[in-house]
Amino acid sequence: MLAKLDQLANRLVELDELLMSEGATANMDSYRKMTREHAELSPLVALYRQYGKAQEDIDAAQEMAQDPEMKEFAQDEIEAAKARLAELDLELQKMLLPKDENDERNIFLEIRAGTGGDESALFAGDLLRMYTRFAERNRWQVELVSESPSDLGGYREVIVRIIGNGVYSKLKFESGGHRVQRVPATETQGRIHTSACTVAVMPEADEVEDVNINPADLRIDTYRASGAGGQHINKTDSAVRITHLPTGIVVECQDDRSQHKNKAQALKVLAARIKDVQLREQQSKEAATRKSLIGSGDRSERIRTYNFPQGRLTDHRINLTLYKLDFIMDGDLLELTNALSAEHQAELLAALGD
Repeated sequence: MLAKLDQLANRLVELDELLMSEGATANMDSYRKMTREHAELSPLVALYRQYGKAQEDIDAAQEMAQDPEMKEFAQDEIEAAKARLAELDLELQKMLLPKDENDERNIFLEIRAGTGGDESALFAGDLLRMYTRFAERNRWQVELVSESPSDLGGYREVIVRIIGNGVYSKLKFESGGHRVQRVPATETQGRIHTSACTVAVMPEADEVEDVNINPADLRIDTYRASGAGGQHINKTDSAVRITHLPTGIVVECQDDRSQHKNKAQALKVLAARIKDVQLREQQSKEAATRKSLIGSGDRSERIRTYNFPQGRLTDHRINLTLYKLDFIMDGDLLELTNALSAEHQAELLAALGD
């Protein structure tokens, strides 16, 4: 581990020199990659330097212990430094765990109403508000990509793009089935109904790399947008539907009045969906060798229950129950996302030990 850390410390010095060089910004793609790598390495190398300092403190205290008058004081110093060294060792192990290359990416968040009819569509709207409020707390930007509103409010399907630092790392465990238990507003006898939505969190693909889409594999249809938008929106074929023939993935976008902008946005969503399929194939291969604590993220897999009469949220993957549903629905997801990340990290450490 220490040899690896030495290597990373040297790499950080190299990146410092490259980023300060005169032609650093000549290639912006390369520059962005270097700044991203620098940001990832800096906290790790800083921690490694603290580790080195703790080791130096132990060595100095051991020398001091040779003096009979200083022996007791030195022993206290040694014990304190060793405890600090053990803490830093664990932190370094965590930071050296395999990084998810998508953690810093923006995401496309898709929410679809499932079983439960109108109540499911209303819950889809509630989930969108929950994630939007969480984004606001993190100072992330939310862009509506596509929506299919239901008659009584809420959404049959809605797709948003969330832009900011570490969005995917915070929300990547949200994919799956979300079940809600509550009394619908239309229920006259006070009976609790159960309905469900599916959530898909997909990292945004880089425009320059990641997903290579062959134009020959695409069928692009244009049509007139439906819904609100004034007279203009129904006079031109601005809506775009793209079908990726090899996978059968279909993406529609009609949010903008410009056909060109709708096509560009639809292609971004398509790239993210293709990347998502590739990620799931990779994860299923890894899951064959060891069970994932956080689950496969399968859309049909029920990951969480929101029980409104009891004010309770339960995440079934990590057996976590929180009695603060009102706060959670208002975007207070930090305790939940931190718990999911911590379980995932513990699982990786255990696998590393094996």
